[in-house]
Amino acid sequence: MIQGILKGLKAYSGTFALISKLKLWKFFAIPMVISLLLAMTIGFTAYGLSDNIGGYISSFWPWEFGKSTVETISEIFGGAIVLTLGFLTFKHIILAASAPFMGPISQKIETHLTGEEAVSIESSSLQLLMRGIRIAIRNIIRELLATIPILLIGLIPIIGLFSTVLLFLMQAYFAGFGNMDYTLERHFDYRNSVRFVKRNRGLAIGNGIVFILFLLIPIIGVILVLPLSVTAATVETVKEIQNEKK
Repeated sequence: MIQGILKGLKAYSGTFALISKLKLWKFFAIPMVISLLLAMTIGFTAYGLSDNIGGYISSFWPWEFGKSTVETISEIFGGAIVLTLGFLTFKHIILAASAPFMGPISQKIETHLTGEEAVSIESSSLQLLMRGIRIAIRNIIRELLATIPILLIGLIPIIGLFSTVLLFLMQAYFAGFGNMDYTLERHFDYRNSVRFVKRNRGLAIGNGIVFILFLLIPIIGVILVLPLSVTAATVETVKEIQNEKK
């Protein structure tokens, strides 16, 4: 798995050059706009709901002394809750919404790498979108189910220190899963795509690590995360598919 993670990380090194060489930046325009608008929506929602959630939380404080401090802390905490939930769901929403655009872009990259015309199993934009939504729903459910026990582990002294790392790696895995599926949709049906990613967990995690780190960079990270992560995922996924065929 470690080797796969390293492959996923190293794949980002040539992404800028490859995108520029194939003149793909213009094709990434719509997904980048969608990503930015979605991130802004989540940010404004967190800001708008922070007062409501904060007010509800502070209502449990029955005393007058320290009430203003409690209200301020509650508003910050309320905003943090919305931002956290938004961060958890952002990657799944944007990966599903961008499927009709990212699939063809990934296809152009694969054709360049292999020298053969890559044909998608899912022929229409609607099919690509529905597959993306199906993958997103599956991953959201599994991620949420896995998050609960990890958070409980976090309550255990000493052992709980590893819960943050586990949460980060899990986030990375599902992000990498979505990026890899833009290539897998041309080679496997839904079930076999899931099996492929399970066999290449390290690659998914490596790709997702950079994806998650990019989201932490204000504005620029949100704009560039899809072009770079999808290009990196396509390059390594195509290599693994070819290796398995051999």
